[in-house]
Amino acid sequence: MLVTGFPAEAFDTNCYVVAAGPGEQCLIIDPGVGVLDQLDEVLEQHRLFPAAVLLTHGHFDHTFSVAPVCGARGITAYVHPADREMLADPAMGLGVGVNELFGGRFTYTEPDDVAELTDGATMTLAGLEITVDHAPGHTGGSVLFRLPGAQSEWDADQICLSGDVLFAGSIGRTDLPGGSTETMLTSLRDKILPLADDTVVLPGHGPATTIGRERASNPYLRELVAAPGRGL
Repeated sequence: MLVTGFPAEAFDTNCYVVAAGPGEQCLIIDPGVGVLDQLDEVLEQHRLFPAAVLLTHGHFDHTFSVAPVCGARGITAYVHPADREMLADPAMGLGVGVNELFGGRFTYTEPDDVAELTDGATMTLAGLEITVDHAPGHTGGSVLFRLPGAQSEWDADQICLSGDVLFAGSIGRTDLPGGSTETMLTSLRDKILPLADDTVVLPGHGPATTIGRERASNPYLRELVAAPGRGL
């Protein structure tokens, strides 16, 4: 299995490309600001054919390029329904309007084909099985994407694309519209902590990590392990 990624031009948002192997269909996760040229290079290098775009949540630093990526290839964008409205107005997740944020320089529309993600669903896309876990707290529609990783470069049983739910050493902020600290703690307790220690975590920002490493060193997870009732 091929898993590669690169940071976007703004906010260092990680855009990932996942495929069964070179020359195959692929999935694009979180195409953010200014990723089009880098994305084209990755697709050409590995001879990949995009089949869908998966969005971990609706903040514009993760969705900025979703419409052009999908529109150029006629593919579907997948997002949780709680964050779908941000595809047309992504800045609303920051508590301001698009015109206020960008001075009216950009016009946003949803991609032509949008499908909504369901908690606990397993989807087969591009020859890969992807499990969706709704994990709100950073936004109302934040999700994790889990897929088998035994044949990846990490040789792990599972890979978790965590968006802005879990980072190496930290978690996503909860002070923006749609965010909630208590909801985030519940998501960490119910969706993150049950994962196996060797699960490789590919976050929305920053380096890869593992669940075991975060369970041992991430202060938010350590607090939940010490007081498992938090987040109720």
